[in-house]
Amino acid sequence: MKEKVVVGMSGGVDSSVAAYLLKEQGYDVIGVTMQIWQDEDQCQIEENGGCCGSSAVEDARRVANFLGIPYYVMNFKREFQENVIDYFVDEYKNGRTPNPCIACNRYVKWESLLQRSMEIGADFIATGHYARIEQLGNGRFAIRNSVTAKKDQTYALYNLTQAQLSHTLMPVGDYTKDEIRAIAEKIGIQVAHKPDSMEICFVPDQDYAGFIERETGYKSVPGNFVDVNGNVIGKHQGIIHYTVGQRKGLGLAMGHPVFVVAIRPETNEVVIGENKDVFAPTLFANRLNFMAIDHLEGEMKCMAKIRYNGNGAPCTIRMAGDDLLEVTFDEEQRAITPGQALVLYEDDHVLGGGTII
Repeated sequence: MKEKVVVGMSGGVDSSVAAYLLKEQGYDVIGVTMQIWQDEDQCQIEENGGCCGSSAVEDARRVANFLGIPYYVMNFKREFQENVIDYFVDEYKNGRTPNPCIACNRYVKWESLLQRSMEIGADFIATGHYARIEQLGNGRFAIRNSVTAKKDQTYALYNLTQAQLSHTLMPVGDYTKDEIRAIAEKIGIQVAHKPDSMEICFVPDQDYAGFIERETGYKSVPGNFVDVNGNVIGKHQGIIHYTVGQRKGLGLAMGHPVFVVAIRPETNEVVIGENKDVFAPTLFANRLNFMAIDHLEGEMKCMAKIRYNGNGAPCTIRMAGDDLLEVTFDEEQRAITPGQALVLYEDDHVLGGGTII
């Protein structure tokens, strides 16, 4: 009997080709689009590159019909609200900079979709991510870099569990983006040249503070900009407007570039400093998820990424508490940002990761 796989289809070229490749490999393929929008009027957001709005459904349904596979829309509005939007809002209110796509991957695209897919008899779920899944010599599953570093999406997947990885397929990770578009063109999929979705899907204008105020009724409370010595140097608009390392939009006339060094929600202060003040040699992270190893013993050398589009930097890691990792970099790193993901790599696979505190 054929193994059954549910493919999360966003209407884009990557997930469309993923469904095609799996069908070619002999799987019994079912297409599913996750409906996550809280307000159906927001579906015009789709034009700005969201992945689960109304035209995503139309495109995905069209591709599923073309491929001759069953297609369903599943409602995940509650899960998305609780695990992604509420988390996003809370992190900004607490002076941190969140990673909503990582939360969505872990708790909506995998936890919720996998659970529902298993309930309908599926063996696997699959996505159009540029990454690969490999079972290592120690028996554990790990995310491995895709063949194309340019489109590598492993950073956003570090938080997946062993159970989730063992029931996941990522067929696109063996190809470059150009190859995927070429496959789509060759078989005649209409979305072959659809642009990639960018940025955070539920904040199309990238005005995070405006979204938080509209979504929750929360009002930004102005406070003091202070320098690294604690001297008041101006007024800020409210901490949700800022992130560590930010230079633009501060409204401070200092005569030279200055940067956000830290955000202090307890005193409603935003700390401003020079470029050199944004560098640090060490970070701590919690909410850890080890992937390639079960747990860390002693010290270990590896590579660490502290932002999605970062290159990764050599470091030494060690446990500093039950759910606390200390990372010491060989060279100081710029704008280590609380709330962002720390993702650790060994060779070409994900070792694990956590949330920078």
